[in-house]
Amino acid sequence: MVAEFDLAVIGAGAAGLSVAAVTARLGLNVLLVERERMGGDCLNSGCVPSKALLAAAEAASQARTAARFGVRLAAPEIDWQAVSAHVAGAIEAIRPNDSAPRFRALGATVLEGEARFVSPDAIMVDGRRIIARRYVIAAGSRAAVPPIPGLETVPYLTNASLFGIPGPPGHLLILGGGPIGLEMGAAHAALGWKVSVVEAERIAGREDPELAGGLRMALGAQGVRLIEGVAVTAVEPGPSLLLGDGSRIAGTHLLIAVGRQPNLESLGLEAGGVRASPRGIATDSGLRSLSNRRVFAVGDIADPAGLGPRYFTHIGSYHAGVVIRRAVFRLPARLDYTALPRVLYTEPELAQVGLTEAEARATGHDFRLLRWPLAENDRAIAEAAPAGLVKLVATRRGRLIGAGILSRAAGDMISVFTLAITRRLKVSTLAAMIVPYPTRSEAGKRAAGQFFVPYLFSGRTRRLVRLLARIP
Repeated sequence: MVAEFDLAVIGAGAAGLSVAAVTARLGLNVLLVERERMGGDCLNSGCVPSKALLAAAEAASQARTAARFGVRLAAPEIDWQAVSAHVAGAIEAIRPNDSAPRFRALGATVLEGEARFVSPDAIMVDGRRIIARRYVIAAGSRAAVPPIPGLETVPYLTNASLFGIPGPPGHLLILGGGPIGLEMGAAHAALGWKVSVVEAERIAGREDPELAGGLRMALGAQGVRLIEGVAVTAVEPGPSLLLGDGSRIAGTHLLIAVGRQPNLESLGLEAGGVRASPRGIATDSGLRSLSNRRVFAVGDIADPAGLGPRYFTHIGSYHAGVVIRRAVFRLPARLDYTALPRVLYTEPELAQVGLTEAEARATGHDFRLLRWPLAENDRAIAEAAPAGLVKLVATRRGRLIGAGILSRAAGDMISVFTLAITRRLKVSTLAAMIVPYPTRSEAGKRAAGQFFVPYLFSGRTRRLVRLLARIP
């Protein structure tokens, strides 16, 4: 049969929308299929609502602590319905950009329904058989639910349902100390609710322990109770969590935030000849399926070259660029995660790109650590928010290979280090930057400058300076 479409994109989240938008504008005959809500998890139950809630939490926190600046305010009154309306309003303000009308205006055909493969070259959408020359699977992921005894008997929340609760939680229990758990724990605590986070290992487990330690102190000071190094062995009505050390903790609501799992089940991958595992669809380093050359996978559902999935919205956009270069322009393209940034949007934020100290040590790199505390940054002092640290990892020859930042606005600060690692720049380039004063970015420049301190103030340099001083 003749192909009806040049490209069929399954899933209208960040990754799928990026692919569809570019290919439709290039003039290809593009089909976009979404079974639930356009915009996917990020718009509807992830990045957008969580950051909107964090913004409300920051406002409440600033009001409570305004007295440190000589501004005395009454204790903030939290209107839960108004907070929820703000969250919903943020989603609705962005929704038109991700909507079916916009993509139809770009030239794509948009179908609302569930797509599944019925053969290696065809899919079925609500009874309609469709053949495309290429397929891009961007079906995303959902919250993973651990097999804890008793959990199935208790109503629990995930990120998909958290933002729809009718009233504030009296005591929010959070299972998982990763990005979702810590961000939502911080947000609800700042809004005045009791929060307990239970993590079987340590919070922010992927991040540098030194930076995670600073975050731990900050969250504790904000009222977030952190229970680390102990597993939940059972869940009982209440909800109540039975912990591995024999203790018990009860709350009013339970949020499951232990990770993500790809949405593989309804795609008919076996019929499509598309190989997958519980980690996602197996692809090469250019995101093409290892078992069906017509098929590419992007975003949360992709398991490229055994690297495992990366559950970040910005990865979806990056994946889209790789697929467009490879499938549309037929150019060689492959993934490179060397400079993949990630951010915990707590207060302070924790941002990381490249290798952490532990990763550099494990890979056998001969490296140097360069630090600059925010307590010595004039802007941080002026804002009465000096908690934090810039920590850089550089080779002995001075090339930057990793950066971690614990600071207010660390997510904005990390981009210059992402560029530096991508372009294989040396710390001398960062140290030579002219940055505006007073900004927190100065801390990054100062950290880079620490590479040269042992040489600049060495005895040899001091002798040279004395010698040069004698020259008329």
